[in-house]
Amino acid sequence: MKRLIITADDFGASVEVNEAVEQAHRNGILTAASLMVAGDAVEDALARARAMPALGVGLHVVLVEGRPVLPPERIPALVDTDGMFRTDMARAGVMIFTSPAARRQLAAEVDAQFAAFAATGLPLDHVNAHKHFHLHPTIAGAILKAGRRHGMRSARAPVEPRGPLRAIDGTNTGPRIETAWARLVRARMRRAGMVVPDQVFGLAWSGAMTAERMNGLLERLPDGLTEIYTHPATGSYRGAASGYDYRGELAALIDPLAKAVITRDSIALGRFTDFV
Repeated sequence: MKRLIITADDFGASVEVNEAVEQAHRNGILTAASLMVAGDAVEDALARARAMPALGVGLHVVLVEGRPVLPPERIPALVDTDGMFRTDMARAGVMIFTSPAARRQLAAEVDAQFAAFAATGLPLDHVNAHKHFHLHPTIAGAILKAGRRHGMRSARAPVEPRGPLRAIDGTNTGPRIETAWARLVRARMRRAGMVVPDQVFGLAWSGAMTAERMNGLLERLPDGLTEIYTHPATGSYRGAASGYDYRGELAALIDPLAKAVITRDSIALGRFTDFV
């Protein structure tokens, strides 16, 4: 059976993102959104989410390129002089791995983000991490530990099959070290009892999930549980990624052909919660 979750990341980052999430859920095929609990427009996101009870809202753990929940002075190893998370993932990853103080601060911040999500009163549909930083084994461990306390039942591990990408437009990502780490995270999360999709699409086409690519994936959807993650927005915003086609991704989510293919092929479309 083909089961499908279609997710929007960065919910709460801006009003433009939130507008797109609402449009894509109400008028398109979007079933889930991953919330930045310290995002610039988190209150707007929460108001929209409460008006859309069928939208599966999860936690988008942010540990790079964003604002922490805890005061910066409590997590000095994780932030820069402006009190924001560091932007160099490689250096931050080494510090987290080698420094006991950084690991303690990481655990505290991750738990604070789970607690902030719990305080919204929304059911926790799923958990993932900004820039897939949870592929770092120490971060994955911190998320699992905090997640057990806060009712986490589903997570993302971005294992992306290359065959459908090549078939659609010739995209060939080649061997990726991220895939090996993602498989390890998927196995670790499943051993802990988490529901993790069998395959995830959105990595190679991050910021470029056009309607043609989306519909191509739907036409070639593998069996099992699949997640397609996207980055829709109604326009650019502060902190937007350079080169991302935010409007194009929104257009892909509300393209009538996508909904028609899902109906025609009897694809079970839902939130993570629907497949637990």
